[in-house]
Amino acid sequence: MKKMALVFPGQGSQYVGMGKDFFDRSPAARQVFEEANEALGYDIAKLCFQGPEEELKLTANTQPAILTTSVAVLRVMQAEREILPAVAAGHSLGEYGALVAAGGLRFADAVRLVHLRGKFMQEAVPVGMGAMAAIMGMSGAEVESLCREAAGGEVLSPANFNSPGQIAIAGQATAVRRAVDIVCRQAGKKAVQLPVSAPFHSPLMKPAGERLKAELDKAEVGNLHFPVLSNANADFYPGKEKIRELLVKQVDHPVRWEECMQKLLATGANLVLEVGPGKVLSGLMRRISRDAKMANVEDGASWEKAQELLEDN
Repeated sequence: MKKMALVFPGQGSQYVGMGKDFFDRSPAARQVFEEANEALGYDIAKLCFQGPEEELKLTANTQPAILTTSVAVLRVMQAEREILPAVAAGHSLGEYGALVAAGGLRFADAVRLVHLRGKFMQEAVPVGMGAMAAIMGMSGAEVESLCREAAGGEVLSPANFNSPGQIAIAGQATAVRRAVDIVCRQAGKKAVQLPVSAPFHSPLMKPAGERLKAELDKAEVGNLHFPVLSNANADFYPGKEKIRELLVKQVDHPVRWEECMQKLLATGANLVLEVGPGKVLSGLMRRISRDAKMANVEDGASWEKAQELLEDN
């Protein structure tokens, strides 16, 4: 019997056309997009399917687009097959998808919240003033040292502990560029600036977290039907009473994804399904655990492959 885990992608997994395959073939997916349109007051399906890409990349649009696509994929999976996850997690904004799946948040509230979350994050640091980069080939301690060296009096810190040897940093754009230059001069190391519009999960996001708290206070929270991991704590939510607090904390604290996945696998989960656009989390898992069996589900073809794993006892 499969002990299934669900993981939900965050920013960086978006692409024009995401979700369209399921939207075209499934009433369950169309209903999710309709719910999102009503909650947001604009046509998220058009943005997901047609772009333009530059609009989709703006975080106030990216976040609800990815969440809507992920939940649409989940609803199709649930409509076509019994899905009984033992545990769930989400990377950054993906944590909202995990909480929706587990019953901690209503989808209409979650999609409205992530739109505002993106808006608040963007307004905390004007476009072009903040940046992120992925650092490959360095340990956590080495990346922390790099941030201190490159900061030059500006804000720069680790933002995502994604997998062994792959850590993202975030801060003021000039400091991020200095860090990238330092890394690129070192043999065996690599740094790549990320295509995001704000320095997520850095201290620069604290004003966004404070604004988000006021909105979260208005949202209804429910009991979790199965355990969900918190990015900020790298541990399971103790109950619904901590949902608002940990989602606020997540905004300006690093995503401890590697630790989350180690804890998820320690539950005995023997199949992990990445629910939503892209394969970013599947790629990270290969670096975290060679033994983990994982598949992504983003369209009909990938869903068929995932179902073969579900049937493979």
